[in-house]
Amino acid sequence: MTSKKLSEKIANLIYDKKGFDVKIIELIDITSVSDYFVICTADSDTQVKAIADYVEKSLKDLDIKIWHKEGYKAFNWVLLDYVDVVIHIFLTDARQYYNLENSGEMLQ
Repeated sequence: MTSKKLSEKIANLIYDKKGFDVKIIELIDITSVSDYFVICTADSDTQVKAIADYVEKSLKDLDIKIWHKEGYKAFNWVLLDYVDVVIHIFLTDARQYYNLENSGEMLQ
């Protein structure tokens, strides 16, 4: 699966768990660290965890293994790193504070 298709698949998984304001940011021409960021917002720390767990399990079922994850202590920002695609699941205040959307080309 291409990194673009993976980012689109992840966006759909996020919507399945009622994540909102989902954005896919293309980073290919900006950095070699990752091809895409998928960013979303959740209403509560419980929803942040539910989205993160659902995405990770769904991708694992497709034999797509996670490389790294962070944020499982506070749940105001969880990061799931699949190397070519990095997922950021934010509570509203944290997303506004970090404002990752200011770089890259939006796909969605």
